[in-house]
Amino acid sequence: MAPVHRPSPHPSRPGPPFDGLAARRLRAALGMGPDHVAHGLRVSYGLAHATPDLVMAWERGTLTPDSSELTALAGVLWCSPGELIGRPRTLREHRVARSLAPQDVARAAGLPLAAYLRAEEGGPWRGTERQTAALAQVLALSLPDLVTVTGREAQLAELLRRAVESRWQAYVRPVARIVPLDRRVLERTLQELHQDYQGHMAATLSWGGGTADSSAAGRAYLDGIVATFWSTAGAGGAPDPYGA
Repeated sequence: MAPVHRPSPHPSRPGPPFDGLAARRLRAALGMGPDHVAHGLRVSYGLAHATPDLVMAWERGTLTPDSSELTALAGVLWCSPGELIGRPRTLREHRVARSLAPQDVARAAGLPLAAYLRAEEGGPWRGTERQTAALAQVLALSLPDLVTVTGREAQLAELLRRAVESRWQAYVRPVARIVPLDRRVLERTLQELHQDYQGHMAATLSWGGGTADSSAAGRAYLDGIVATFWSTAGAGGAPDPYGA
């Protein structure tokens, strides 16, 4: 196979998490070969650099389509961009999965376009509660995804670590500022995590594991504290309470 070359208008900007196997299955279901897909990309979407080799490289995972290429490929394969990507991880990936332009999301969230683009490029999310609610709604974000894309997951993890290691009651209000769960659900979740962590540490020591083993067990628990929090709260895939 000849080397694949294509222009890269944003070389520092990675493409969304592309699912090459899904693209191959969709192409096969339509009875299309890589040459047919490449032809459609060139003729219908103006991607002059599209070749069968490029299509195969996407499917094999050696190259990842950028946002415009992903949208064009979805058009050729008669599917939505969301069907061609894995679980979105960033604000931009959620937007691309919904086939929305930055202007559409900024308008729906009530933000200036420049402010939204800064957040999409990794800047801090500075939206108000109302703007955050609108963002969650337009992108249909679950509560865990909302916390992640607004850059608050690390802060949440630190608060949860402190809560399970000390008095969990002192962290109900700080956690609530990040995670707008019902207070009773939040209190129950923090209490369960605290009891689980303390019981886990006590059991490790009683088994004769010693300080090294108990420290390793504690670090492992704390490393996964955010995932444990979501599963305990029952919010792993639930829509956020803002109404998304």
